[in-house]
Amino acid sequence: MKAFNPLLSRLSLLTALLLSSSINTGTSLTANAQAEAAVQWPIHDNGLNKVVQWDHYSMIVNGKRLFIWSGEMHYWRIPVPELWEDILTKAKAAGFNSVGFYSHWAYHNPSPTVLDFHSGANNFTRLFELAHSLGLYVIFRPGPYVNAETSGGALPPWSTTGSYGRLRNNDTRYTSAWKPFFSAISKLVAPYQVTKTGGNVLLYQLENEYGEQWLGDPALKVPNRAGIEHMQLLEKSARESGVDVPLFHNNPNMWSRSWSKDYSSVGGELDMYGIDHYPECWSCNYDECTGVNSGYKPFTVYEYYSHFQAISPSQPSFMPEFQGGSYNPWGGPQGGCRNNSGPDFVNVFYRHNIASRVTAINLYMMFGGTSWGGLASPNVATSYDYSAPITESRDVGDKLYETKLLGLFLRVARDLTKTEYAGNNTNYATNPLIYTVELRNPDTNGAFYITRHQLSASTTRDTFQLNVQTSAGPLVIPQQGGAITLNGRDSKIIITDYTLQATTILYSTAELLTAAVVDKKPVLAFWLPEGETGEIAIKSARSGAVVKAQCEKCNVEIVENIAGAGKGKLNRGYLIVKYSQGSGISVVEMDDGARIILMDRATAYRFWAPTLGNDPFAPEDEVVFVLGPKLVRSAKSSGRNSLAITGDISSKTSIEIFASTDVKTVTWNGKHLSTQRTKHGSLTATLQGPKAPATVEGLRLPALTVWKAADSLPERFPDYDDSRWTSADHMTTPSFFPPDTYPVLYADEYGYHTGGVLWRGRFEGPADGVFLSVKGGTAFGWTAYLNGQHLGSYAGENKYNPAGNLTLAFPPGALAGNGSANVLLVVQDNMGKDLRADALYPRGIANATLITGTSPSSAGASSAAKFTSWKVAGHAGGQENIDPVRGPLSGEGGLHAERMGWHLPGAPPPASAAWTSHRGSTLTVPQPGGISFFTTTVTLALPTKGTDHSLAFTLTVPPTSPARSKLRAQLYVNGYQFARFVPFIGNQIEFPVFPGILDYDGENKIAVTVWNQESEMPVEIQVGWKVLGVVETSFDWESSGLGRTGYLRPGIEELGGNRSQYA
Repeated sequence: MKAFNPLLSRLSLLTALLLSSSINTGTSLTANAQAEAAVQWPIHDNGLNKVVQWDHYSMIVNGKRLFIWSGEMHYWRIPVPELWEDILTKAKAAGFNSVGFYSHWAYHNPSPTVLDFHSGANNFTRLFELAHSLGLYVIFRPGPYVNAETSGGALPPWSTTGSYGRLRNNDTRYTSAWKPFFSAISKLVAPYQVTKTGGNVLLYQLENEYGEQWLGDPALKVPNRAGIEHMQLLEKSARESGVDVPLFHNNPNMWSRSWSKDYSSVGGELDMYGIDHYPECWSCNYDECTGVNSGYKPFTVYEYYSHFQAISPSQPSFMPEFQGGSYNPWGGPQGGCRNNSGPDFVNVFYRHNIASRVTAINLYMMFGGTSWGGLASPNVATSYDYSAPITESRDVGDKLYETKLLGLFLRVARDLTKTEYAGNNTNYATNPLIYTVELRNPDTNGAFYITRHQLSASTTRDTFQLNVQTSAGPLVIPQQGGAITLNGRDSKIIITDYTLQATTILYSTAELLTAAVVDKKPVLAFWLPEGETGEIAIKSARSGAVVKAQCEKCNVEIVENIAGAGKGKLNRGYLIVKYSQGSGISVVEMDDGARIILMDRATAYRFWAPTLGNDPFAPEDEVVFVLGPKLVRSAKSSGRNSLAITGDISSKTSIEIFASTDVKTVTWNGKHLSTQRTKHGSLTATLQGPKAPATVEGLRLPALTVWKAADSLPERFPDYDDSRWTSADHMTTPSFFPPDTYPVLYADEYGYHTGGVLWRGRFEGPADGVFLSVKGGTAFGWTAYLNGQHLGSYAGENKYNPAGNLTLAFPPGALAGNGSANVLLVVQDNMGKDLRADALYPRGIANATLITGTSPSSAGASSAAKFTSWKVAGHAGGQENIDPVRGPLSGEGGLHAERMGWHLPGAPPPASAAWTSHRGSTLTVPQPGGISFFTTTVTLALPTKGTDHSLAFTLTVPPTSPARSKLRAQLYVNGYQFARFVPFIGNQIEFPVFPGILDYDGENKIAVTVWNQESEMPVEIQVGWKVLGVVETSFDWESSGLGRTGYLRPGIEELGGNRSQYA
């Protein structure tokens, strides 16, 4: 029997009230807010320590309240550890105080008996050290199931055969599968927890999107014992392995209501409850979201406040995943769908989360990276850019900058960590088209008025005044004429009674960007879109002056000693800064020494607030302001008088530094700057920027026009020696989806889990054709040969879990004579394992039936001869993981060139192969059904000192060929597969490749396989590469360690040399 939970009992009435309330976005929640305020909220801990606590309002770390502003990255999607610092540095610069990391069970656990946390990017604990040095907390999400649009949701393929049950439940077979991995990774993470000296892991997630606490309708609370026991087993394993920070779960959307101690006590509840939400759809294909949230509604916000107060009222409102972008599925738009979740989405939806009293958010994704090799689930192609703030090529632009505007604000809006929901309606504004939520801190009386259009999708430009409650009484603002503007898809957070040291901002109709204390005096930065008016009332000052006006079409007026009268007017002396914002920056200095910086959005995009230390709380007196560069990575004091600033620029740029007047010397990326002191105390200088050839225009890459080519499908010929292949002879299967014919021809059951798989079946006797049903996932394909003659291809479909069914007639004369055995070859692509329970779907041949007479269309075909044996070949070594640096998901499959290692550095063309020379960037496979391998070696000597480059390969169909040619191509770069190109299904043509995978200062092995799936014509692809970006930076080839990444590119000799045993 569960012990009586008095808090749960006290909250039951509140829960009932909130669950019954409307969730329409415009409905007033005042009654609910009153119920919320009536409860005395307890401070929780997990009983193991008090380092990390939490309550109704927010997380509390070492006694200090924290608004968690986090962004997700996947270390396994950027398999160059030397680049992790680059991503984390950009996150810190954008105002994030935390980062989220998914782990990947399959990546670390290639076979039931092998765990690898050491080779290459498998050694992930470096992330914790980097994050700690930068001042970032970590939200660690080890799974064991994660989804992330990765193959099988990170379930190892060996666990999906059926031998371990139906997965993700309390089946002892499944528990025995995940426990070694989960225990090992938990023990690795444990020393890095914030509860340990120098640690920074703050939260630990169990499972993902596992809303399985209930059977049927969660409102009925019928326990699902299998799911509950699974969660309890995970919790037990984590705790036994030393994890003592709070445990939480990420529920799929708002329906499942699972694992909250405030909602139930039936078992499996965790310390903290969380949900994920993707209001603009997690996919660039909106059709995928029609069954969720009552169907997709463009740019429509959702009401979260009632949900959290009903399900987890004594906990912080927590979103372990909130939309940071969308993945691009097969068939999605070329380059993704950045406009769906662009800067306007960032502006409106993230502020709306704040209006919902959410105080812990992890953006999915902050940096998406690449689904290189076999990482992708079948529904996505190679890119996992995710339209994230940091692009796949590691670039930053307007989306990151817009995210930064809010991130820097959250860092200094400390009153947000404890607010009550004071009200919401359209009556706050003088314009009924404007909807406002009021949040108020009960301790300081500081308030936040989050405004947006009543219809969030509105694109109209509307102005209004706002009714606010302040320490000076009720006011209608702005006071001095003018108005607040919402221009289209726009939202503003209006602050009242914001205090920093002795300076109090009574109200501001401009948004607060950030704040610092410099020389013991406040410096506050505000921003407005160009062309709008703002008004800031300062309670602590009596006079002020404009000391800088580097702003086109700006007008700043200081109104002193306000003494208004009447309702909604100030009734005693205040200082008001009234202004119209043009393009640029103005600085106002007060008589108390405080400074106010005013700027437009474009200027705010290039305004940075690096911290001088590594405290995630970013104290205001440990911050400097830097204006101008594309990116500011860091600022460090070097003695009392010197400041070292690092960052990136792509062109000549001015820089302005707001720091202590003690600072006399400034360096930029280690170089001394010639600075000038301004009248308002800042320092200015000019940064020259990169010069040719270290520019996008000046950088020239070697042409990819000299190739060696070879046949990569000799297995089609009947005399091919397959004696070293695996016998496919299983007559029983643990699969929940047994085949129609035997033996079992499911690749995972023979240890082949990624990439292409080849099946050779032998038969004797009469037959007119063969019926084949093959399974390989969305967008997969296959081709069949009989005795060396091409029979046909199933080219694939952009369709979930298709069965590629074809009846193929044998050409006249194709059968072997004189009683010789016939050899049928089926070569199939494998697009990875499906997600959730569908990971159990097999990959391989479900039906192989020889037929006579009329060609049938199903398994009911009349049978002729029978297959006497089958052999199978897949990626070299199978589950042996013979290349641990690239790992089991490297993408290497069973094509002949892959098995032989021809794609690896140092692999010379073997003398036995018929290699031909090929000139030009167009690669041709003339034979229908043919698969050719092309390789070239290119030496790079890019300017690497003080610069960072991003490069991408391009794969396109030449204008002379059909744009939707039926072909499949793979690109290998130094042994890593970094492109899957299927032009008749997908639209990706640009494939970024990370430095470290590419050697920018040495030799690179480039290889391409091209598979012709046309029935009668040749196929062609063009291969090229391009420079995506060049920046002058402190993060260059040598200082980053990228010049020492040869260990990530082991050649064939380092991996054992000759691979003839896998032929």
